[in-house]
Amino acid sequence: MTTFDDLLIEVGEFGVHQKTIFSLICLATAIFAYLYIGTVFLAFTPNHWCRGPGVTELTIKCGWSLEEERNYTVPLDSADNSSFSRCERYDIKWSATSFSCENPLSFLQNASAELPLTTCEDGWVFEEGSLSSIVTEFGLVCAEAWKVDLSHSCLNVGFMLGTIFLGFAADVYGRKKCFLFSVFTTSVAGLAVAFAPSYLWFIIFRTLQGLLSKGGWLSAYVLIAEIVGMEYRRTVGIVNQMCFSIGMILLAAVALFIPSWRGLQLAATIPNFAFLTYYWLMPESPRWLLSQKRYDEAQRILRKMAKKNKKHNFSTDVETVQIEDCVEALKRPSAIDLVKTPQIRKHTLILMFNWFSSAVVYLGLVMRLGVIGGNIYINFVISGAVELPAAIIIILVIDRVGRRLPFAGGNFLAGASCLITAFIPDDQFWLKAVISSLGKLGITVAMLMVCFVNTELYPTFLRNFAVSVCSVLCDFGGIIAPFLLYRLAAFWIEMPLVVFGVISLIAGILVLFLPETMGITLPETIEEAETIGREKKAAPKTTYELVTAHPPAETNNNK
Repeated sequence: MTTFDDLLIEVGEFGVHQKTIFSLICLATAIFAYLYIGTVFLAFTPNHWCRGPGVTELTIKCGWSLEEERNYTVPLDSADNSSFSRCERYDIKWSATSFSCENPLSFLQNASAELPLTTCEDGWVFEEGSLSSIVTEFGLVCAEAWKVDLSHSCLNVGFMLGTIFLGFAADVYGRKKCFLFSVFTTSVAGLAVAFAPSYLWFIIFRTLQGLLSKGGWLSAYVLIAEIVGMEYRRTVGIVNQMCFSIGMILLAAVALFIPSWRGLQLAATIPNFAFLTYYWLMPESPRWLLSQKRYDEAQRILRKMAKKNKKHNFSTDVETVQIEDCVEALKRPSAIDLVKTPQIRKHTLILMFNWFSSAVVYLGLVMRLGVIGGNIYINFVISGAVELPAAIIIILVIDRVGRRLPFAGGNFLAGASCLITAFIPDDQFWLKAVISSLGKLGITVAMLMVCFVNTELYPTFLRNFAVSVCSVLCDFGGIIAPFLLYRLAAFWIEMPLVVFGVISLIAGILVLFLPETMGITLPETIEEAETIGREKKAAPKTTYELVTAHPPAETNNNK
């Protein structure tokens, strides 16, 4: 019987119609980068020190610069005598005593030892030229520094809950409706974030953004995967992910010209409202419509697709397509379906761990770039640029060696690089930078592959829900990544890299237990999903004939 992939061959597997929709989705993906990792700028922590009572008046009287004020009135860090304390000050009321402007504490041989210290009861002074962020506005430093970690964790809590809710909604109500709902509500929440009057309201609105956003983005990803032929599915999926990296690079440029966190939030939110025009520009997934037995709508969209792709001989009656004859196509997705059968259960558990490991290591390495100092804009651009070769590598090798080896190899590269970097001496700065960049390259490969492979291992009625549920572990990884990085670093600065390395190596080993999906048609039923990886061995002749008729399909089953 005719399958949906046969229909795509007839109407055009990647014609003008699909390319237009793909371009629209790529724009949304690039904008989504800000929401996922924009906290690097929103919550940037500049150099700071305690504000002492009376210091401001003394600074004005003596005409000091901020640097001179710090040198004269701030104690050295008790743990590192080469730097100034960020969270302690001399317990002195500078306005109550007469001090000289040249060196106010010159009468003491060792001020840090002779004068009592106290906490920053009067607030902080931030280094001149510092970026405006929630840290500087709400005072999230020292004893309040954990609130920065919490802000990113709350966003990922929203991601975690929202992907389940919107993933289910996309399988029940359609990919397009879910995406548009997500765009509108996320944009409104984004405007609220920009005008948040306090840290508490900032956290509330950011959590809402997470709750309403990622599920919609995943729905758009699944939609494009469902309307292109096997020959192009791989490339479409990977290039869509590349747009995230490009969005990351562009974000650094925008942040450079808009240093205020509220202005940056507005600049990244307002363009999202333009995506509401996709109501007229982007159709529903005809594959999903057929799974719901909505034949007339599917037929109309496929005819329009064929016309735009200049395929004028399309005449297939969609009611004859195999997917429509499956009783399972009308089933509502359930979490039980993800663990009910042995092979799908195994796939689900392995993919969940890989979503988790990818998020922890990826976000950990991104946040680590801010910890090592340097120019935040340059660091961010490098971090985004190193991801682009990952996509190119996948495109070059995935048709030759399949999905499983690049997937596992990315994890192994990330794990080995993290472990090696942890034990390279600090004076070998450039060597550490190069090896850690290889780790970022490896984990990016793994992160690209996990979403890509996830869509290939489940039947149509369960696909979007499966991607959403499995990716919940990605969000859980995002929740703990900030705390994991900073708390472990308190014991040993390289300890997070050791943990990241071990996690990545375990993920790579587990990937080897997944079936190879290169050249296999997307499954439509539970039974087909259970036999993925076995059909090629059981019926090599049939597979060969498919490859002969459509050579790229074998290698790109999922592009």
